[in-house]
Amino acid sequence: METSQTGPGESFDIPGGDQPSGDHFSGQVPSGVQILSKVPPELSIILTPAALTFIARLQRIFGPTRTALLNRRKEIQERIHEGEMPDFLRETLDIRERDWSVASIPSDIIDRRVEITGPVDRKMVINALNSGAQVFMADFEDSHSPTWKGTLEGQINLYDAIRRTIRYESPEGKEYFLRDNTAVLFVRPRGWHLIEKHLLVDGKPISASLFDFGLYFFHNAHELLARNKRPYFYLPKMESYLEARLWNDVFLFAQETLGLSKGTIRATVLIETILASFQMDEILFELREHSAGLNCGRWDYIFSFIKKFSHRPDFVLPDRAQVTMEAHFLKSYCQLLVRTCHRRGIHAMGGMAAQIPIKDNPQMNNIALDKVRADKRREVNLGHDGTWVAHPGLVSVAKEVFDEGMPTANQIRVQRPALTAANVLAADLLQVPKGEITHKGLELNCSIALHYLEAWLRGSGCVPLHHLMEDAATAEISRAQIWQWIRHGRIKASDFEKVLSQEMRQICTKIGDEGFQASQYDLASRILTEITTSNEFVEFLTVPAYSYL
Repeated sequence: METSQTGPGESFDIPGGDQPSGDHFSGQVPSGVQILSKVPPELSIILTPAALTFIARLQRIFGPTRTALLNRRKEIQERIHEGEMPDFLRETLDIRERDWSVASIPSDIIDRRVEITGPVDRKMVINALNSGAQVFMADFEDSHSPTWKGTLEGQINLYDAIRRTIRYESPEGKEYFLRDNTAVLFVRPRGWHLIEKHLLVDGKPISASLFDFGLYFFHNAHELLARNKRPYFYLPKMESYLEARLWNDVFLFAQETLGLSKGTIRATVLIETILASFQMDEILFELREHSAGLNCGRWDYIFSFIKKFSHRPDFVLPDRAQVTMEAHFLKSYCQLLVRTCHRRGIHAMGGMAAQIPIKDNPQMNNIALDKVRADKRREVNLGHDGTWVAHPGLVSVAKEVFDEGMPTANQIRVQRPALTAANVLAADLLQVPKGEITHKGLELNCSIALHYLEAWLRGSGCVPLHHLMEDAATAEISRAQIWQWIRHGRIKASDFEKVLSQEMRQICTKIGDEGFQASQYDLASRILTEITTSNEFVEFLTVPAYSYL
């Protein structure tokens, strides 16, 4: 057997020999692993034999449980369609009522007042780490279009950033490099529902979660520790504590395999599904050795609310713009998250400010920044320990609000009477907001979904639209609302098709025939039409769209 170094004093066995992996990858691969697409030489450092062996083991050990949990999601969805409603679990009442705490907070993330998020392209990684935020969440999920080349480049960019060798030169000749003081790096792998189709293990696509996590952890865990840092993660779109348990099992195996102690990994869970909101204590409990808290993933949360109750006419939501964080079901969810985290001694992170600076219109820019300040003031007054922004230009704005409202490093031990008194019940989490469904709302949803999907198909997962940074979560809300409105007779399918046709004509006029032919708008329009007019709700728009990447 050949061995390959994984870190100081560590070795890792590589079973098999120099085996074919498909038509495109000529490097050495373990038995049972196939790579179906080209791997440029400069990216091959990520797909080393030892790294491939590691992620293949993750897939073989944890893949069956992942599949079973995804099947469980379908069973629960069927029960909801039949009228069963989510509630706090009776079988885990003891966990909710008993006193316990998660592991103590590492010193470098005690203060997380501003976190910036964004895709893993090279320029963004440098700018985000230099932004002045306490944390940068490098995103392989909602703001990343998972092209094969882009995903591998993202891993390389993080590899170089950790070793401080990352550089970027723009086409205009501007050079980008890391400053002395940078944000703490967190990484968000793709969710349990996604696959990485370009790499097969025993003839089946590997879990995208295990692919993203495994490559990053394998290559960088020892290097981070050598630099007095840790491997930090954000975990997306979980629907139950059993899915958190699976992540915890993955962490335990990964740490043991690389010779690292329990609790080396820390992870923040995004509470961005309606089902997970009923299991916050349980999720923290499962990850208690590895927990870095919970986050209000509010855009995906709204999408989940629409999706889970998509067949119910009494759960139809009004225009997206009318569903604000003051809506009772969203306010209740935030209150419950803050109270749950603080009771367990860990951070409760706020949600995303999607606004982007409007440089050519000072008046509109001031209005946008005032909205950001109001949103962050709401979060800090509620008790959140930090917040998210999508643009470096908003870091100082959010920081100013949190500095004023949170003079301490966090609010975990701060008593806020209004929060303590709030008794969040299942009915609070399930209260449908009131509002109108308008033609303008239909036009906006159609525009966002179409433009985002077109950009995603071209390999861009984070798109500025209407002075907001849109990602997969906001596109999901937009297309889900259209489906829901059609399903329950609030609009006609022909209304949507007319709006879509009008949007397509405007795009063609704006970019010209040549630009239109070079774009992916025709494909995006076809996909959008299929998923918004289908009889059954398509769970994630990125799943059918992924076949075109």
